[in-house]
Amino acid sequence: MFIPAYQLVQDLLAAKRNLELPKALRKLDNFDFLIIDDLGYLPQGTEESEVLFTLIAERYERRSLGITSNLLFSEWDRLFQNPMATAAAIDRVVHHSVILEFSVPSYRTAAAQQRNPDNKNDQKRKEGNRQI
Repeated sequence: MFIPAYQLVQDLLAAKRNLELPKALRKLDNFDFLIIDDLGYLPQGTEESEVLFTLIAERYERRSLGITSNLLFSEWDRLFQNPMATAAAIDRVVHHSVILEFSVPSYRTAAAQQRNPDNKNDQKRKEGNRQI
């Protein structure tokens, strides 16, 4: 299952409010591989970080979890307000994991520039002006 982080967190919060969080987590267990997209893109409050940590802890050593994020692990304190929860989440995520780090330009920016070449030329002019 592929799901944006904001949607997953909102779904888990709704389940928690309805006292159905364990049921929602069991439902997610039906997916052998859960991919959370853009983790850390939006700031997390205490409730958001709690349900996110609960999901990570529940899947740990039982089901596969994939995460896409622009945040380095050293920046995960933005996700979890509690330093102990941050360390525990990172520990669970990196144990038994393969970490792929990419230092490449955004494919979305490149696609937008291909759709509108004038923007690309404008960008090159701006970059050229900065280099002077």
